[in-house]
Amino acid sequence: MRLPFDCDTGPGSTAAFGLIVLSTDETVEDELRPVFSGDGVSLLHTRIESAPEVTYEKLMQMKARLTQSAGLLPGNGSMDVIGYACTSGSTVIGSDQVAAAVREAHPKAAVTNPAMAVVAALRHLNVSRIGLVSPYVEEVSDALCGLLRTEGITPVTVGSFGQAEETVVARISLRSVEAAICEIGSDPAIEAVFASCTNLHALAVIEACEKRLGKPVISSNLALAWHMLTLAGCPTEGRGPGRLFNGT
Repeated sequence: MRLPFDCDTGPGSTAAFGLIVLSTDETVEDELRPVFSGDGVSLLHTRIESAPEVTYEKLMQMKARLTQSAGLLPGNGSMDVIGYACTSGSTVIGSDQVAAAVREAHPKAAVTNPAMAVVAALRHLNVSRIGLVSPYVEEVSDALCGLLRTEGITPVTVGSFGQAEETVVARISLRSVEAAICEIGSDPAIEAVFASCTNLHALAVIEACEKRLGKPVISSNLALAWHMLTLAGCPTEGRGPGRLFNGT
């Protein structure tokens, strides 16, 4: 017995988003899910093989895997925006190279990543002197600082948890992250604080930190979500925590 049916516009009728998540990441999906909830918006995930240690060499190895991982997202031009969810990987590989690799599988999609998104977010907030909270080892933190400087953003103070193991980064407590953000951000010369790494829990303390510091606080996941929505032409106000999502 063949049953009749009709079709609707699908779950991404307003905007369809794809997210390339590191195989070692335990944080970004949970943090982004509430931001992308709502009628007509879909967020689909794929994974990319990544090493458990965050080093320059290991990060660069992901470049050759990007196209294949992006290709596991639905095709036929259905993706409006695809985000590669790795701040350090984007820094090492380069945003242009990331976009080129993703567009081999999805030529019509806009492509972003946390490194690109953070720069866009800081410019949107009209700040250029920041404090950086990083979980990374020195060589990776230094690469990120170099990228920010080329974009006209000055890391005035950098604090790091000094970790190379992703499993450790994913388990750094929110209390520790909040304390680090507020310590780094207490310098009056700093206009905003950026907490780097998609595997670092931070969204839940963004507003508390902003209240304590009286200045904007953004994280890799916060900036990535905001930039993906912005590239798709979706309204952002109220969809996430903090000044970036509230227009102030």
